[in-house]
Amino acid sequence: MKKTVTTFQKLKNEHKKITMLTAYDHSTAKLLDEAGVDSILVGDSLGNVILGYKNTLPVTVEDVIHHGKAVVRGTTDALVIIDMPFMSYQTSVYDAVVNAGRIIKETGAAAVKLEGGAGMCPQIKAIVGASIPVVAHLGLTPQSINAFGGFKIQGKDENTAQKIFDDAKAVEAAGAFALVLECVPSRLAGLITDTLSIPTIGIGAGSSCDGQVLVYQDMLGMTADTAPKKFVRKYAEVGEIMVSAFKDYISDVQSGAFPSAEHEYDISDDVIEKIY
Repeated sequence: MKKTVTTFQKLKNEHKKITMLTAYDHSTAKLLDEAGVDSILVGDSLGNVILGYKNTLPVTVEDVIHHGKAVVRGTTDALVIIDMPFMSYQTSVYDAVVNAGRIIKETGAAAVKLEGGAGMCPQIKAIVGASIPVVAHLGLTPQSINAFGGFKIQGKDENTAQKIFDDAKAVEAAGAFALVLECVPSRLAGLITDTLSIPTIGIGAGSSCDGQVLVYQDMLGMTADTAPKKFVRKYAEVGEIMVSAFKDYISDVQSGAFPSAEHEYDISDDVIEKIY
């Protein structure tokens, strides 16, 4: 059954957990959709895991549209959400609506996600007012890495915890239909989850959130050098399997073991004899 924004609310109301994973290409999206994940996030994390940037800041609207199209084409049931890149919505309410509109219109996705609290509420209200569903994102917001001075847990002291709590209520009031909480203490995330009527999706925010999201390369062991160690559970060591398979292929090609006769196409002797 096709998942919609109302599915998220229904799952929260029924106290059922929401599942979300990232994807950036058609084939991965098809596999996630087949597995039954509730939602696929085309995250600006594609800057790190796909494009090789050190952070998410260089990712453009064109980047997320390009990858978002592929994901949507590979998805039948999951709700597809696309990140709004750095400086695609912070500059003005007008820019936020125009860029959100481009993303939805050109990809066919169902919703956009943006980072920030009370300061981004005018943008959230305007985008929602244009009939585009919005997911908010608080805590460790990667687009603010320079302001934070690195990837650090947020909300550990009274002032920052209160701000995240207040921002959560603000983005709900502005019209966000869900909220991602990243790298915040689990009890703070639990308090926010209990306070809000909209669902929360955690990443490094503990089990009290209404759902969870991970970058799929992290949970499959494909980013050993960059994956956060604390909150990622590796469900497989796909990276090791891939490297092993690549090595076997290289060895077989070099030795002549591949391709063998079973991988070749034949031609009749009569045809070959007439070639000169």
